Parts: sequence; C-alpha cells; structure tokens
Amino acid sequence: CGYGSMVDVRPLRARVGAVSPVLFKNGEGCGACYKVKCQDRGICSRRAVTIIVTDECPGGYCSGGNTHFDLSGAAFGRMAIAGEAGPLRNRGVLPVQYRRTPCKYPGKNIAFHVNGGSTDYWLSLLVEFEDGDGDVGSMHIRPASSSEWIEMKHLWGANWCIIGGPLQGPFSVKLTSLSTNRTLSAREVIPGKWSPKATYTSRLNFF
Repeated sequence: CGYGSMVDVRPLRARVGAVSPVLFKNGEGCGACYKVKCQDRGICSRRAVTIIVTDECPGGYCSGGNTHFDLSGAAFGRMAIAGEAGPLRNRGVLPVQYRRTPCKYPGKNIAFHVNGGSTDYWLSLLVEFEDGDGDVGSMHIRPASSSEWIEMKHLWGANWCIIGGPLQGPFSVKLTSLSTNRTLSAREVIPGKWSPKATYTSRLNFF
C-alpha cells in the first residue's frame, strides 16, 4: 500500500495484514480495518485482533476469489491464549471470523505524505491515519490559484497523483472514503514550498 516503515511503529504497531484481492480491491482497500478472531478454541483466546490492510497477498490461499488474511506475526500471536503465541504462529492456516471495524488513530489527524519523485508537474500523495472507513474512494486537489477541485488519479495502494503544471501550492485536498462516501476537505494542507518525502498533517479527521 505504500506505508513503508510506518507498519512497525505506533499507532500501527505491526498489527497489520495482507488480504486477498477480493478485499484489497486493486489497492482501494488499503487502510481498511478488520477485527479477526481465530476459531480454534484449543489454542486461541476469545479475543479478536484489529488489523489494518497494508498489502495484498498473491496466489495460494488468496487466489480464486477466496477471502484470506495473511497476518503479521504480531497480529497472529495476539489471538493466542497466554503462552501459545509461538505455537499458534506455527499453525500457519487457521479458520477465522472477521468483520469490518472503524479505524481509530487516537491523537492523530489525517496526513498526506508527498512521495519521492514528485515535481511541479507530477505530484503524488500517500494518505495516512484516516479514522473511520480507512479506505479512499477518490481524492481531489485544489491549487491556491484555482477555485476548482481537480480529480486525482489512483496510482496504487493508498497513493494518488495529479499530472499537469506547473503545479503551484499551497494545495487543499479533498478525500472521499470508499465504503461510505464520507468527505473531508483539508484547506491548504500542502504548503507552497512543499518538499518530496515530506509529510503534512491536517487539522481534521473523521472521528
């Protein structure tokens, strides 16, 4: 999805997973949150683990239209009864129940990371820390010099881009979630003198 090293630190804390194409949705499922609960009572607790979709799992159990979660070791072990995290991870494949759940990033607002390689003629953004649906259905951008919103193109994962130019900031960004079509607009969140590989945090979130 493009989150990089974010998956190993708070608030994600490695509670992440890859999902089969039916849930990945060509990358538009990135950022969605699920509660996953193991059904093997002999080794699993009754506790569900909340995971964030950060990748797609190809082939094998993930193919053929199947619904499959390929969990991180931390997320997998979280479902075990006390002292059984290692043996549970060694099981490999387990029956689970799952459901969508709202994403929650306490103390965080939606942020936009400017991807490396961005220029005044090609600007690419990665969406981070979206409460609620977590997924992105569409994004629009508005340069300070314009009153019109310009639709961004979905590249892959949680990455979107605009081609044109020269593109002059500051930029406002409008995000619409995929699941419920909720919309949020961050006014001039990308400054005029923006930099590639920099992250700019809005003052808004859905919760």
